[in-house]
Amino acid sequence: MFRANITRDEANARSAQLRVESYEVVVDLTGRRPDGTPLADGAATFTSTTTVRFGSIACVTNANLIADELIAATLDGEPVPAEAFDGEHLTLELSEGDHVLETTSVMRYSRTGEGLHRFVDPTDDRVYLYSQFEVADARRMFATFEQPDLKATFQFTVLAPQEWTVLSNSPAVEPAAVDDRFARWEFAPTARISTYITAVCAGEFHSVTDVHTRADGSEIPLSIHVRQSLADHLDAARIFETTKRGFDVFEHHFGRPYPFEDYAQVFVPEFNFGAMENAGCVTFRDEYIFRSRQTVAAYEGRDNTILHEMAHMWFGDLVTMTWWDDLWLNESFAEWASHFAQEEIRAQFDDRANPWATFCNSRKTWAYRQDQLPSTHPIAADMYDLEAVELNFDGITYAKGASALRQLVAFVGKDDFLAGVRSYFAEHAWGNTQLDDLLHHLQVASGRDLSFFTTQWLQTAGVNTLAADWDADAEGVFSRFGIRQWAHADWPTLRRHRVAVGFYNVVDGVLTRTQRFEFDIDGEYTDVPEVVGQTRPDLMLLNDDDLTYAKIRLDARSLSTLVDNIHVLDDELARALAWGATWDLTRDGEMAAADYVELVLRGVGVETDLTAVNALLLQARTAIDYYAPRADRRALADRFTGGLARLLKEAEPGSDHQLSIARALALSINDADGAAVLSAWLDGTEAPEGLAIDTDLRWRLLTELARVGAAGEAEIAAEAERDRTATGAEKAAGARAASKDAAAKAEAWAAATERDTPNETHFQICSQFWQLDQDEVLAPYADLYLDVVDAIGSGRGTWATASTTIRQHVLGLMFPRPLADRAFIAKLDGFLEGRQLPDSVRRLVGERRDDAVRALNNQER
Repeated sequence: MFRANITRDEANARSAQLRVESYEVVVDLTGRRPDGTPLADGAATFTSTTTVRFGSIACVTNANLIADELIAATLDGEPVPAEAFDGEHLTLELSEGDHVLETTSVMRYSRTGEGLHRFVDPTDDRVYLYSQFEVADARRMFATFEQPDLKATFQFTVLAPQEWTVLSNSPAVEPAAVDDRFARWEFAPTARISTYITAVCAGEFHSVTDVHTRADGSEIPLSIHVRQSLADHLDAARIFETTKRGFDVFEHHFGRPYPFEDYAQVFVPEFNFGAMENAGCVTFRDEYIFRSRQTVAAYEGRDNTILHEMAHMWFGDLVTMTWWDDLWLNESFAEWASHFAQEEIRAQFDDRANPWATFCNSRKTWAYRQDQLPSTHPIAADMYDLEAVELNFDGITYAKGASALRQLVAFVGKDDFLAGVRSYFAEHAWGNTQLDDLLHHLQVASGRDLSFFTTQWLQTAGVNTLAADWDADAEGVFSRFGIRQWAHADWPTLRRHRVAVGFYNVVDGVLTRTQRFEFDIDGEYTDVPEVVGQTRPDLMLLNDDDLTYAKIRLDARSLSTLVDNIHVLDDELARALAWGATWDLTRDGEMAAADYVELVLRGVGVETDLTAVNALLLQARTAIDYYAPRADRRALADRFTGGLARLLKEAEPGSDHQLSIARALALSINDADGAAVLSAWLDGTEAPEGLAIDTDLRWRLLTELARVGAAGEAEIAAEAERDRTATGAEKAAGARAASKDAAAKAEAWAAATERDTPNETHFQICSQFWQLDQDEVLAPYADLYLDVVDAIGSGRGTWATASTTIRQHVLGLMFPRPLADRAFIAKLDGFLEGRQLPDSVRRLVGERRDDAVRALNNQER
């Protein structure tokens, strides 16, 4: 059901037919047709002229173009028949030799973040445009051969209002006036790159420039661009600092200079992802320009995203996957590299949180959940078409893949791993590769046989679980020690792991590591003779230092030690593993939700990794709301609220902990007394000392007040008037969706499922719609969800052309989780059994069903 799908077989066939040399693209943003007459709707459409030079064998193939109107098309100077264009493809009959294809078309601006997105800032009515082409949306801006291995040079020319800033993959240029209103930006041709990493950004940006001086004295021009309405919030100094440090790390360890001529970082509105690695012109969601007080976790998360996209300049842009089968490697490598770079920067400059602890506390948790869903798949997934690709931008592609690379580094050693990466870049620069190309270089550099790695780690799904198995004498001295490994029956692969076991003991009131053992394990049971003769510690922590990807089980003594001493465990990464292990136990129904909540309350107040603080507070909320027995939920929720109130009083005024706990406390209120506290914060009468009740926190408080019925349309409208920004409008839509008011729910449902709602506003509505303790007003929407699933699955009405992003919001976020009891699951199963639904629809609904069944199983235990 993916609109304008492209299959791997089609791409392979076209690769054998064509070699593309160059694109020359003129993008006219002036609201005019090529003859100068106005477009019917210049705010909705633009014109694009493309000249493609390529060679071919004698064949029939097609170019990709999604356009409202094809004004003209010629092949080697001869008109292409009108019937050759079907709205998505332009069929070409080619003789052997060199060719020139020229097209001129009317294209449509996007409002869903795909193609060339157009945004009008409500603060000042300024217009901003940015492209987002991954996976295959360059064809929404110009005619293309849309697949990553048909690389070419790109020369962009843009016509736009004179007062705008226009950016592309090549260095910034001075515009030339074409009349008294418009100017022409003509960029130099790029190196050979793929269509999906080309870029155009345009609008009245606020821009800041700098340069990075390399070790050899040469310079990389740097720039940052944000909307004018965010200029006062731009902390350019930190962004440039992270950028420069990242260049130093990657150029040193990758052994190759940054491959492009300048580096622009453009923060754009209504962006569907965190960022996009356009060559030399990276786009980020502009929520990364913080307009309110944030914890250090937010800044470190942004640093990580900056480094992730920078790593792609080498791994993805310089050397590119042949087809999307190796999407995982593209993203996993950048994910691994960004944390590696943060580790290198931390060692040299500061004592920020251990990036691998942060990875363990957030990204790996995402991977473990994704890998235990019925839709799990191998890291190297079968990307047979674009729809499969879109679905697999997930926790396996990113976080499990990065975990597998971290395990690969443990197998071959960091120095040999990086040596292999350097030789890989040297051989394949500006080309396309597959996984085997990288593994070859790693094997040569390390001298190790890595054939098992592909079969065990990349081509199979599921997560292994590890536990220690031993015999000890009366004094606690081990006479036998080994590691057992098991897997889910549906995904039974047992893998070879490089792991460590840490022995931790309470010493002078601190739980600290006293011994560590590192070794390989393989199969169901592996003896570890070096541990024999050692004394059993207070805590045995498997997978110490988080070298591999596996769930770990704690013996009874170790779990008891953790429960009593989590707050005095002195290593961030060890705590991350402990938090992960106890969360796995809770999700698997082996640790009571109440016990997990108490553990979080004991340790979260002194946890130094603020990413962990935020994650733990949300996980405790999930344990309360979905894993606790229904009869116990309210009492446990009240205990948690009371514990948060105590932690808030103990938190240092103005600290990150104070802000994180205050946010969690707002989310936890469920009655009039709690609403009164939030109302007092909001009106400034009783806010905790040091807590800044700024714009973002005000929206959070107001949304929770709306959830419990203590605020309505009047209060939301007044806050939206106070915050007359795009973000304010989006947050207002979310607050209305969270409201207990029946009319507000009906309006939110219509906006989410029936109207053409901009993507970020749509996300806010969908993510806030379903709330606990609103059963009466929400009851009708459980069946309506099934109706919408049916409409999306059959492509009825507007769903025939709806974007992937909008469909995924509705299928995933609008699942009626608070009402998903056994009766609803039975109804859902009957619904799914009786319909032919596309795999993408069935997968997304099935994932939410699995979450609901897991919750019900835990409640019933």
